[in-house]
Amino acid sequence: MTIPHNFSSHLTHRSQVRLWLVVASFLALTFSSSAEIIPYAGAIGGVATLSADAGSQPSSGGGLNLSSYAPANGGALNLFAGAHVHDYFSLQANYIWNSNRLRLNSASSSGGTFYQEDRNSSHQAAIFDFLLYFRRRSSRIRPYLGTGGGVVHLSSSQDRILASGGTAAFPPVRFSSTGPVFRSHVGIDLRLASKLDFRYSFSEMIGSNEISRHLSPPGPRGLENFQNLFGFVVRF
Repeated sequence: MTIPHNFSSHLTHRSQVRLWLVVASFLALTFSSSAEIIPYAGAIGGVATLSADAGSQPSSGGGLNLSSYAPANGGALNLFAGAHVHDYFSLQANYIWNSNRLRLNSASSSGGTFYQEDRNSSHQAAIFDFLLYFRRRSSRIRPYLGTGGGVVHLSSSQDRILASGGTAAFPPVRFSSTGPVFRSHVGIDLRLASKLDFRYSFSEMIGSNEISRHLSPPGPRGLENFQNLFGFVVRF
C-alpha cells in the first residue's frame, strides 16, 4: 500500500491545529477563572528624594569652573485609579506630585566668580502603569512589580541668594520643563478588609534634568526621583 506524500503533511497540519486549539482552550479557561474586572482607586503619600548632580569645565588660564546642586527630601503624593483585570495583572493611571528644596552652587577659579542659592522645585506627572502581582487576588498579602511611562512637568523658582561674587551666571528666577518620564516601582498590598488594602510602594522615575541644564557649567546626569509611599486602596 502506497501512502501519498502529502498525507503526512496533512497529519502534521492537523496536529498543529489541535495543539493551538488546546493552547487556546487553556488560556481561555485561565482567564475565565478570573475574568471579573475589579476597579479600584487610592492615595499614597510619603517622601521624595531627588538625585544630585555636579558639573566641571576647564577655564581660560588653566583654571576650573565647578557647579553642583544638592536636593533636600520633600513630600510626595500619588493618586491613582485602575482595574484588576486578572488574578496577576492590573492596569493603573497615576497623578504624582512631589516638592523638594534645592541648593545650587557655582564657582570659578578665575575672576573670583561664584554664587550659592536656594530654590523650590516641584514635579507633576501623569503616568500609566502595568502591574504584575505574584499572588492571586484572593491572597491577603500581594507583592507586585510595576512599570510604565508618561509625562512629567518640572517647575523651579528662586527662593533666596545666599552668597555671590563677581559676574555670576545665575539660573533664571523661574524655569520649567515638560517631557517624557519612565517609572518603575515595587510594592505590596495588604488586605485590611473585604474592600480595603494597605499599600506600600517604592518607586523611581527617570527623565531629563532641567535643573542640571541651568547649572554653570551644566551637569551631565539625568534626573532620578525616588519615592517611598504609604497609603490605602479601595476596591469597588
